[in-house]
Amino acid sequence: MPTKSGKSPLARNESWKNISLNGELFERETNTMPQWAGSCWYYLRFLDPNNSSKFASESSIKYWMPVDLYIGGAEHAVLHLLYSRFWHKVLYDLGLVNTKEPFKKLVNQGMILGNSALIHRKIDDGGYVSNDLKDKYKTQSIHIDISFVNENNELDIELLKQKNSDFKDAEFEYDKIFYVEREVEKMSKPQYKVINPDDICNNYGADTLRLYEMFLGTLEQSKPWSTSGIIGVHNFLKKLWRLYFQENEIIVKESAPNDNNLKTLHRCIKKVANDIENFSFNTAVSTLMITVNELTQQKCTSKSILEPMAIIISSFAPHIAEEIWQQLGNTHSITSCNYPDYDEKYLHDSTKIYPVSINGKLKYKIELPTNLSKEEIEKEILADQVFIKKLNGQKPKRVIVVPGKIINFVL
Repeated sequence: MPTKSGKSPLARNESWKNISLNGELFERETNTMPQWAGSCWYYLRFLDPNNSSKFASESSIKYWMPVDLYIGGAEHAVLHLLYSRFWHKVLYDLGLVNTKEPFKKLVNQGMILGNSALIHRKIDDGGYVSNDLKDKYKTQSIHIDISFVNENNELDIELLKQKNSDFKDAEFEYDKIFYVEREVEKMSKPQYKVINPDDICNNYGADTLRLYEMFLGTLEQSKPWSTSGIIGVHNFLKKLWRLYFQENEIIVKESAPNDNNLKTLHRCIKKVANDIENFSFNTAVSTLMITVNELTQQKCTSKSILEPMAIIISSFAPHIAEEIWQQLGNTHSITSCNYPDYDEKYLHDSTKIYPVSINGKLKYKIELPTNLSKEEIEKEILADQVFIKKLNGQKPKRVIVVPGKIINFVL
């Protein structure tokens, strides 16, 4: 406890404070700084952690600083950023660092929100009232454990009384069903809505948890947790596995890929790489899902497609990707592989499916080469037997062709 003299507990520890070294008496420093002082300059020590004479050498500081990217939660990063900048600017004024600012870019990731369950206590006469009847009374909202509530917001009163002694003798007013109120709020233990990541990992695997958190929404956005959404992501990983295995036997072959396989892979390589650079991890996961669906529909078994696909997905689901990688016969870790490069020639379609309209109404669709001019497109359509039948002997008065988009004939 504090003393009248103002000495800290450390300063009052005489046996620790006074020390003898080589026959000489010394007194240890007891005026210690708070943990913020240590946590606000760690990025500088990381540059040269084994340096025993300086916190970092001038060459290390010149090479590495400033930090390119700082990612942190808004609540923590506000204070940490304030103190780090203060600390860094002092070091700059002392000539010990080479930049006025420590960080180039800050990204605040959003919080994962929890789904609260609230019941309403009647203030005047006690007892609890169903959410659909609460307007009849003056009430106070109280959080309860979400495990007592089903997906239809119906409270299991008997289970609540059995598990929570505070409600053992409480009265509950309701018509047939007692409904709770739901709110999406910051996760909180006192409000009974914290999700234990260990439980998710035990039931679905760490890859599912990683993917789901990225798939929930943009990095900066606060996002509500939904355990039901976990199942969809888990099913995606099962579908990914089935690209490589059937009945636990690997089905990947050394066969040559077709054009559709190559187009699907190279579009995925480019899109996911761009999304990672832009911190758009949710759209990257969406692209992976689309790619797996397309390769499944194409019945792709080519190793030249599925091996780089494993590398792409390893950043998002490292455990299953590593297992696939080893099963493909590789002896080194997938983490040592370079991200694959895309080939521009596979990103462009050689054909386009055009919607063909007559008097503004869609009549049918036709697939044509993408390199045709307006005149060539018109010529191809007018020679098409399906289109000739659609005209019913009439002749077009006007032709509207927008290459790559629409074809419309006015009769």
